[in-house]
Parts: sequence; C-alpha cells; structure tokens
Amino acid sequence: MMRRGRTRRVRPVDGRDERRQPGEVMREVTTLRAAGRERTPRRVAVLSLHTSPLELPGTGDAGGMNVYIMQTALRLASRGVEVEVFTRATSSELPPVVEHAPGVLVRHVMAGPFEDLGKQELPAQLCAFAAGVLRVEAQSEPGYYDLVHSHYWLSGQVGWLAKERMGVPLVHTAHTLAKVKNAALAEGDEPEPRVRVIGEEQVVAAADRLVANTAFEFDQLVSLYGARPESVATVPPGVDLHTFAPDDVGQARAALGLTADAVVLTFVGRIQPLKAPDVLVRAAARLLADDPGLRGRLVVLIVGGPSGTGLEQPEALQKLSAELGIGDVVRFLSPRSGSALADVYRASDVVAVPSHNESFGLVALEAQACGTPVVAAAVGGLPVAVADGRSGRLVYSHDPADWARVIRSVVLDRANRAALAAGAVAHARRFSWDSTTESLVATYREAIGAFAEDGGRRDEREDRAG
Repeated sequence: MMRRGRTRRVRPVDGRDERRQPGEVMREVTTLRAAGRERTPRRVAVLSLHTSPLELPGTGDAGGMNVYIMQTALRLASRGVEVEVFTRATSSELPPVVEHAPGVLVRHVMAGPFEDLGKQELPAQLCAFAAGVLRVEAQSEPGYYDLVHSHYWLSGQVGWLAKERMGVPLVHTAHTLAKVKNAALAEGDEPEPRVRVIGEEQVVAAADRLVANTAFEFDQLVSLYGARPESVATVPPGVDLHTFAPDDVGQARAALGLTADAVVLTFVGRIQPLKAPDVLVRAAARLLADDPGLRGRLVVLIVGGPSGTGLEQPEALQKLSAELGIGDVVRFLSPRSGSALADVYRASDVVAVPSHNESFGLVALEAQACGTPVVAAAVGGLPVAVADGRSGRLVYSHDPADWARVIRSVVLDRANRAALAAGAVAHARRFSWDSTTESLVATYREAIGAFAEDGGRRDEREDRAG
C-alpha cells in the first residue's frame, strides 16, 4: 500500500525543514517505481529486532543468523549497496548508531527496557520498535531506503508495516519456522505459540520475496504456509573461506591444551534442547562403555552457552555428564568466533550437529571448511550442508547408540576420516558469502521489479475507479 494522507517531512539541502503534501509524495514514489524496475538497491534497511549482528554467536539468541546478517551486509557494502541494520537496544551504554564498516551501520532502537527480553516478551515491543525504524526513515528524503529485508518473524512483522509506510518492497528470511519446529520438538522443549504461527503466515503473505536457505525450506514455505512459488528464492548461506580453512592441527590442539593423540568430539552452538548437545554427551558415554580404553584419550568439547529453554536449567549438561560418569571427559568452553573458533574446529576429530531442526547449519559448513568431518542429524538443511559419505555422515535418529556407532566409524578409522576430511574441504568450497550475496542482490532486484509492477497495476485500478 502506498503512503497516503500524511504530510511528509523531509530535509532539504539548505538545512531548512519543509512540508510536502501527499500528492507530491505520490508522484515522487510513482516516479521512483518506474525507474526502479529490476535495478540494484542503493540502500537497504535490514531488520533484526531480537538479536544484534554485533553480538557473539553461541549464547542468548545469537547464532547463525547473526553471522548471516553481518557477512552479507559487509559484502553488500563492498558492492556499493549501503546497509543499515536496525536492532533493539539492550543497554543504555549502546550508542544510537555504530558504523561497523564503511557502508554498514547498526542502529540501536529503543524498544522496551534495557535488558534481555525473552522472545515471548518481544511481541509487546513491536510497535515501539516499528516507531523507531519509521522515525529514522521519516527524517530522510523520500526514497531513502529502496528495500526492507527482515530476519525472523518478529522483524517480519515490523517489515510488513515498514513496507506499507515507506512504499518499498519487503524481502523476508525466516531462518526458522514455527510449524516445522513444532513438528520435531526436542524432549523438554516448548512448542512455538500460536501467535508466532499466525505472525509467520502474515509475513509470508505480505513479503514481495521470501528467501529460503534450501530447496527443502522452499517446499516448507509453499506447502505449510501457502507461499507463492514464484515469490520464493533459494539462497544457500555461505562460509568465510578465508577464516575457516585447514591449518596446523598441532598448533590448534596446543592452544586448547589437547594432546596430539586425543580423540576430540566437539559441539558448537547454543546449549538448548533444540540443538541437542545431550545426544553427543550420551553418545560419548556409549563409546566409553563399549571401549573403556578410550577414556585416557577421549575429549568432548562443548563450545557455547545456555539459550532459550536451556536457560531454565543452565547446568543440565554438566549434571548429565556427571550422572553418566564422564564428567572428567567433557570440557565446557565459552563461545568464540573468528580464528579462535576455527582453531576449535581444526583441533577436533569430528564436529557433531545433532539438532532436532536446522534451517541450514552454519557450524557444519565452518567445520568442514577447516577440514573437519561433520556428523549431523538428517534434518532440515543439514543434508545440504553435509554431503553424506563424502564430507561427513548423516544420522537418521537421535538415538545415542546410533550416534556412537557413526562417530566411531569416523574417528577410529583413520583412512575413512582422512577421506572425509578431504571431502569436507571440497564440499565447503562450494559455498561462500560472496555467492550468497550475489544471489541476494538478484533477489532484491526481483523484489523491486515485482513491487513496481504490482504498484503499477494498483495505480491503474485506482485510476479506473476514480
């Protein structure tokens, strides 16, 4: 819907405020539409309400989505597309605007108290957050933003409003879907509320383009949410192939205090039922029960912090390790990123991704790029991120016995592991953030074109009606 019936404040070049009447705004936006068909946007408003891309992945709500937003923003900026990321301010000490890199701004919007709020509390802050976003846009000249890209359903709700008020197209990336998550709940996890399901359905209907990570997610959007197939673009996430690459394993192990002959099994991510780190711990206990001689060499690394429903019992994994009698084997490390995280991957014999649901699984790609095979659950986008039998192994259950058997076949068969390690590097090189960003730019151009055509048809109908 176009902007109608409101006076538009702009900032003229001489610094004086002036008012433009709705008719003038309509003519300007119509002109922009006509010129905007199939063009590359100059400036994109990215909405990430519930988590900031500046936060360290691995705790709270920070994870792969944070990496995705920042990595694509940096590459969009390098292509001449300015990116402004709007996120909720969680501290009074945060500056209103942070220039993360040339062409990449992060805007902290005041919406609710300066504290971490659970996702179930954030819907109450949608109006405040939307007001903050629109206030920034209202202080700029018409057409300041060419497009809105929202991430996760909460931001999608704000993006829906921003699309209507700004008169620009909306691109939305869900990252996770409530209907999919509720169909594969982990034990002890809570189902996503009805309000999220409805909210996702609304955003799917409102968006000009939806970005799916895989063909599997494409099908979910179409079959479960009624998305128009022509409105969904499949854009696989990437991996930073410069940071995550094979390097000296001995040096990486020394940095973590690991011996050269250690058998290292690793989990990286948020500690919550959805991510199922307990499956790896139970599998490790099974490995030791079957082969007690491994105890002197086996090390299980858990890298991350409690998140989501995992915050209700933040010490649950430590207690489970003790109950299973492997407390001496399991080590808990704080979240890390960049080269420090790459060293964790390199030091590992295998990285486990036992999630109950993953839209893609960036951890799997990062580990493989470092030359480490991955054992992953065959759910969501993981069968795309992991090439079964070539870069790692997929497990079609969450039974610790199955996981122990597959992990054993990887880490204790040196020839098999070496072959998978080589395949892991080759598979990861098929993905890059540059490729992801190129596909996003193409999707943006499609969204701008579709929005312009839809606006033209709407204007014709209104002219006939008038």
